[in-house]
Amino acid sequence: MTSHPAFPPPPGARAYQLRTARGEFAVVDSSPEPGTEVRGVVLMLPGFTGSKEDFRLLHEPLAARGYRLVAVDGRGQHESDGPADDESAYAQPELARDVLAQAEALGGPVHLVGHSLGGQIARAAVLLDHSPFLSFTLMSSGPAEISVSQQQRVKLLRDALAVLSMAEVWEAIRAMGPPEEVGGPARGLGDEEQLRRRWLGNRPAQLLATGRQLCTEPDRVAELAAVPLPFHVLSGERDDTWPVPLLDDMAVRLDAHRTVVAGAEHSPNADRPLPTARALADFWDGVAGGS
Repeated sequence: MTSHPAFPPPPGARAYQLRTARGEFAVVDSSPEPGTEVRGVVLMLPGFTGSKEDFRLLHEPLAARGYRLVAVDGRGQHESDGPADDESAYAQPELARDVLAQAEALGGPVHLVGHSLGGQIARAAVLLDHSPFLSFTLMSSGPAEISVSQQQRVKLLRDALAVLSMAEVWEAIRAMGPPEEVGGPARGLGDEEQLRRRWLGNRPAQLLATGRQLCTEPDRVAELAAVPLPFHVLSGERDDTWPVPLLDDMAVRLDAHRTVVAGAEHSPNADRPLPTARALADFWDGVAGGS
């Protein structure tokens, strides 16, 4: 574990280890200005090879709208601890229970947001117990497994992890110019060295286990639709990981609020943070009990 964050937290935010019943998790936590009413608390989960820093451009605009944002590194991601070699520790039910513990540690019902892989882990948490959540936003996260082209890229990554060190894999994936789902969103989120340090913080077993999950996830939309929560499906207007028409259809099946962020791709949080933050806050403002 590094003693200094690879990325400085955004203005007004602090980085620390959130203590939960299932261990400590690295978070970046920001709140509205002192004296400002807090309209709600938001828990955000990053995607595959991502981290809490993927949401760094959302902290200030969401604080301005009255929301406390807590972005977390999941078990074995970046600055959250986890076993290097035990893939069973990263089974989806285990990661889902971590999310329930994180919500409990934050002290009350939260708005839940999961980006990409984080959306599927968040979905599993909601299906275990929806009571810690006020709403659930799936950000660029689809109904089942990722696209065939992305499955091929994840397989390449998993094969490389079996024979190369994390540092060697980093050099290989940067040379390939990987898409966002494998390489993590980079625009506006950090320089090359910061992104390298983030990559090296990931536990290989976590990447192997969650990569497999992305390629085998079943369609659980019907189960989710039966949960009494307000849903929001948010994406960019282009997405290679889950085609946008698939996300449109999922929103219909969930009777969800739907946002398509113009000019954004798989990571609207990084591509177009201001309209993404506005869409999120507008949705939460409209959720009964969210204030």
